[in-house]
Amino acid sequence: MAAQRFYYSDTITDFLSRDENEIVGKLTRISQHDINDETSESWVTEIETLREVLAPYKGRGSLYFEYNIPRMGRRADVIVVIDGIVFVLEFKTSEQRFTRDAIVQVWDYALDLKNFQEGCQDRILIPVLVAPKERNSHCQLVLKYFEDDVYEPLSVNRERFKEVFEIVLGSVFYDVKPTLSDDQWAKSGYSPTPTIIEAAIALYEENTVEDITKHGGDIDKASEELRNIINICREKNRKAICFITGVPGAGKTLIGLNTAIDQFNRGEKAVYLSGNFPLVEVLQEALTRDYVRRDKIRAKIEKRKACTKPEAKSKVKAFIQMIHHYRDLYLEGTEVKGGRIVPIEGYFQSHTDKAYIPVEHVAIFDEAQRAWTRDELKRFMREKKRIPNFPYSEPEYLISCMDRQTDWGLVVCLVGNGQAINKGEAGLKEWIESVHRSYPDWDVYMSDYLVASNDISKGELALIQKQLIAKEDLHLKMSMRSFRSEKVSIFVNQLLSLQKDEATATLKELEKYPIVLTRNLETAKQWLRDHSRGSERMGLLASSKAERLKAIGINVRYQPNFVHWFLEDDTDIRSSNCLEDTLTEFKVQGLEIDWACVTWDADLRLKKDLSGWQHFQLRSGTKWQNIKKSVNQEYQINAYRVLLTRARQGMVIVVPNGDDGVPPDETRKPEWYDGIYDYLKSVGIKEI
Repeated sequence: MAAQRFYYSDTITDFLSRDENEIVGKLTRISQHDINDETSESWVTEIETLREVLAPYKGRGSLYFEYNIPRMGRRADVIVVIDGIVFVLEFKTSEQRFTRDAIVQVWDYALDLKNFQEGCQDRILIPVLVAPKERNSHCQLVLKYFEDDVYEPLSVNRERFKEVFEIVLGSVFYDVKPTLSDDQWAKSGYSPTPTIIEAAIALYEENTVEDITKHGGDIDKASEELRNIINICREKNRKAICFITGVPGAGKTLIGLNTAIDQFNRGEKAVYLSGNFPLVEVLQEALTRDYVRRDKIRAKIEKRKACTKPEAKSKVKAFIQMIHHYRDLYLEGTEVKGGRIVPIEGYFQSHTDKAYIPVEHVAIFDEAQRAWTRDELKRFMREKKRIPNFPYSEPEYLISCMDRQTDWGLVVCLVGNGQAINKGEAGLKEWIESVHRSYPDWDVYMSDYLVASNDISKGELALIQKQLIAKEDLHLKMSMRSFRSEKVSIFVNQLLSLQKDEATATLKELEKYPIVLTRNLETAKQWLRDHSRGSERMGLLASSKAERLKAIGINVRYQPNFVHWFLEDDTDIRSSNCLEDTLTEFKVQGLEIDWACVTWDADLRLKKDLSGWQHFQLRSGTKWQNIKKSVNQEYQINAYRVLLTRARQGMVIVVPNGDDGVPPDETRKPEWYDGIYDYLKSVGIKEI
């Protein structure tokens, strides 16, 4: 059940006349958590403080206590609406000073409401941090306007709190007054698009996928269909494989995490698996930090010792793992015999802590198209595990692990398109052929879209025709990565396909998603700083083959710790927000940031007649060498596709000038960069 929007609401007129104990009583009754003395005292202070400043505004508005921000898993302390202007208030009643974290927190609340609550689209939002005991001289009451009508936070103490309303209501006006009443505004639709990190944290905190994503969308339908398939397998003792497909950023990973966490919370075993090491590491660390943070609060209330970070990480790893760790776990106690993996006779009687049969009945493989071919896995097993002649591809081996179940089991494959960036990836074909070759009794679920698409040939489809159960809702048609525009991935595909006219037309539809162009890296960095607010994340991205960007200060050979890059704030020099370290396609695939700087090197350049791309990699430090294999050329195009689709809110593309000095740098000829820049400019990307 979705969380209630707010704990208590009232008109300003009625709020001023109500008994303080009555208001606190209502807040306490509706709260889903145990209320301690500290919380009650905070509410009392908030009520008293608001009564001091709202008396002049009787009949002009309403207020809402503990207003839900589902995407963030938090509640804004108080929202006051006067003359249609929305004041988002965060009280720090126990603190005597303004902190950076608190300012970011209240700014995030206001930005979230503006971006995702329907009633806020035409509203002015004023975030306000209230630290009652702070010094007068530290208060910040200067209004700073942004184009989306979300102002920079004001910071006040109790003494100067009334000035917030006087200043704002005396100088900020609507061109056209909003039509919704206060209550209609407060209950208007909320359609968030969280980052995968935010979504994982919110789901782990036992929010539902419906709470944190767009209602009625592809994700809701696919999640419900997947629950139905799990129930069918369990009730009928069936084994099945289910393919969930979708465009980049459509929410496939979110569905996988939601299913794993949902089963975990129900006391059943399911595991989310990915071969994407950065994604798994970042998710595990983010969930671990959040669990420790929440448990500290619970432990204080329950008067017990808080959970340690290693204990928290162990809990998280129960349902989020690297696919290779899972694979290796179920190699324990087995051997290759007769072209199959079989248990070593007597091993499991003498090793009681090991299990041949997986503990999970549902295994979810993200980016399943990237699972290894038989040759690649055979090579790895020979070189790294000293297992000669390994008989399976990764898809066939992973299915074989679930086939060990004595009753039922489900393998869920989350499949993306156009994102292969590594050699040895098997693609969808190997999953299909593995089922046909070795598991003819398994059911196969896939979308009608996939059945009718070119992703599976007619011959491959014929192999599993008798096992096939088509389900319309297992394909996600719309990207949700960028809430500002759902057509970013379409534009990027057209841009990389050199469909100039189509790309130009699509770019015109991206009014709320700025894409700009520059030759100067420092100009690009300043653009990012000007646009990033609150805890929004910005960062530098470049192709792994963009080695001549080193000349302008971007060294793709140095790969920073991506966990710190994604999770630390800008007080930490390892954070992406410091704009010092650059990640490549290998570290950002599957993850996302709000604002990106994509720096384009001469590794991917245009033919002079614009008839196609030219593909290069630097050799021996002196010259670029042609990439001739078509599959490697495809990987390079996909690398740029990944980089250009990481940003949720907007991006700046940097194309350097090159070097025509004396003597000239032969690895940075200006004409290579000019060709790229002129093409991007001709599509209609604005120069800054």
